[in-house]
Amino acid sequence: MLEFKRDHWKGYMYLLPALVFMAIFTFYPIIKTFITAFLEGYSIYGDSRFKLGLGNFIYVFKDKLFWRALGNTALMVIVSVPVSVIIALLISVALNSIKKLQGFFQTVFFLPYVTNTIALGLVFSVLFSNNGLINAIIEWFGGTPRAWITNWQGQGAVPGYDTVTYWRGIFVISMYTIWNSLAFKILVFLSGLQSIDKQYYQAAQIDATPRWRVFTKITVPLLSPMIAYVTITSFIGAFKAYTSVIAIYGETFGPPGQETENMYITIVGYIYQKLHHSRGADLFSVAAAASLILFGIILLITLVQLQVSKKRVHY
Repeated sequence: MLEFKRDHWKGYMYLLPALVFMAIFTFYPIIKTFITAFLEGYSIYGDSRFKLGLGNFIYVFKDKLFWRALGNTALMVIVSVPVSVIIALLISVALNSIKKLQGFFQTVFFLPYVTNTIALGLVFSVLFSNNGLINAIIEWFGGTPRAWITNWQGQGAVPGYDTVTYWRGIFVISMYTIWNSLAFKILVFLSGLQSIDKQYYQAAQIDATPRWRVFTKITVPLLSPMIAYVTITSFIGAFKAYTSVIAIYGETFGPPGQETENMYITIVGYIYQKLHHSRGADLFSVAAAASLILFGIILLITLVQLQVSKKRVHY
């Protein structure tokens, strides 16, 4: 204890570089954003006067684009999170049960985690393009090819040609988000499965317990801490969706054409737009207010999930 008290300054020295970076790039931006959100008419260029108030929050809540962004984000969360968690859990159980080529399949499913998200978005753009693999498969089975990302004739809606619909775009974005998020979930679930005592499965095997019952009564309850962790982090990540739309549709957040601009905008995309157009319009503080609203939504959902997990999770 005496040696610890004498050398405690060494611990602070080791922590100092990390604390300095966190103070500059984490703590200061959070505090600055919170203050800026309540400054009406604030501009980072210093060419406007501002006052303290709730005008920025009122502006955001009255903006129809924000509600579209919130609706798109909520829909992506509702679709992608449950589906990705279930698929990742099933794949993890399957990988854990095989012996041959287990390492190979683990590497294959882990590749999206180390691949650039923009590159993955470009791959999906090619797959779902007008002449892409998806339309080729549909046509091979006798179906009619569809416009998933861009209209058949490019700019705008052309009479007599198939055009992109809202739900097709949501389907493509959801597919991309699910595939991109599987790797981390599979990694967590696999580590949890490998830490479960084999005696539970041996006892179930002696009793000739069906596999589905082993899965629901042994695997899922013992994996509940990992499932809760993955679900909470997935909700947080899904509400911050941005790259998935940018990678497929670019900064227009929709197919080419003014009538479809911002069709798939998310809350983070909305914040980015306000920051991008802040010069001369004093929208910097509006972006800060929108980010605080997003923080409040994520915090509320996380608290609800933590309360629910107390009754459902078995440690």
